Amino acid sequence: MRARRLIAAATVAALGVLSLGACGKSAPSVAAYVGDTTYSVARVDDIYDDVQATYGAAVRAQAAQTGATPPPEQQRAAVTRQDVLNLLVSIELGRRVVAAKGVTVPDQVTPEQLAPQLRVPAEAEYARLWAEWIDVSQALGASLPPAELSDDAIMAVYHAIEKTGAINSGLTVAQVREAFGQAGFVREATALSLALREEAQRAGASINPRYRPIGVPSVVSTGQALVFYSLPYIDHDGPVTDISTPQTPAASAAAGA
Repeated sequence: MRARRLIAAATVAALGVLSLGACGKSAPSVAAYVGDTTYSVARVDDIYDDVQATYGAAVRAQAAQTGATPPPEQQRAAVTRQDVLNLLVSIELGRRVVAAKGVTVPDQVTPEQLAPQLRVPAEAEYARLWAEWIDVSQALGASLPPAELSDDAIMAVYHAIEKTGAINSGLTVAQVREAFGQAGFVREATALSLALREEAQRAGASINPRYRPIGVPSVVSTGQALVFYSLPYIDHDGPVTDISTPQTPAASAAAGA
């Protein structure tokens, strides 16, 4: 895909690394804590197993129409457990921000609409979670003031999309800025990620080390298709790696002494 065609996003956002244990929460059977909400490793596994089972069944059913037997690797959806937890945490944080700001979330996106682009069956819970997340993130994106752009923020989004193979590699900052145009989706991404970071800190969110770094599920439109990817956390200036234990200026100075 030509770089200049990446001009619009349904939603982009990112959540940085959350340090497990920052709030004394470290049960190995727990994948993530967000306030009083807990996501177990078993819950993540259930959603992952469900999407793999439904995808495999759909592939086998389609192949059976021609008498073919697909190999095992063709019966696996390109979904990981990390993808699953990214959705669960982002949705929970998004719900909290929506409630705090009194934002109305219209029920617009359906699993059936997303399934062909996600390449998973609509009946999979994973597809339902994606539909919910897009509704939440779009509602928040429309309500938050867009953030200022920086080269680092622009390139953070570019490199995340670059990993999917959906945009040319090796572009310079100037080329990426030209490709993204007004980059409204990057501005929304930064504003949304700031709101999620703040909520994560208020809620005392923490992530099991096996699922770090965690990112917010993101999707960009090429004009012909949707590209699904995970963005590393970005703030006003660019990528950051840890939002769980922010230091005061005095503490930072002492640490560097």
